[in-house]
Amino acid sequence: MEPTRVLSGRKVLRVVWLPGSDRLQGNCHCGAVHIADDPVEVWTWLLAHPVGHEAPAADPPPPARPEPALATAGAGS
Repeated sequence: MEPTRVLSGRKVLRVVWLPGSDRLQGNCHCGAVHIADDPVEVWTWLLAHPVGHEAPAADPPPPARPEPALATAGAGS
């Protein structure tokens, strides 16, 4: 059965066979391409390549400020 749709998105990695050869082409969602004879090499590249594609980590929350100390009446007031 022929596929009816093609997946897309930021997490889709694709490996395609280049007809007429024994070569495979790895395609990253960012448009980067890597061609090799060895499927392990293609997948190793694809799985290592997306470093930096993840959304940047959220900024850490600002440090909690301690509650201001209450002024107390000094002795002898």
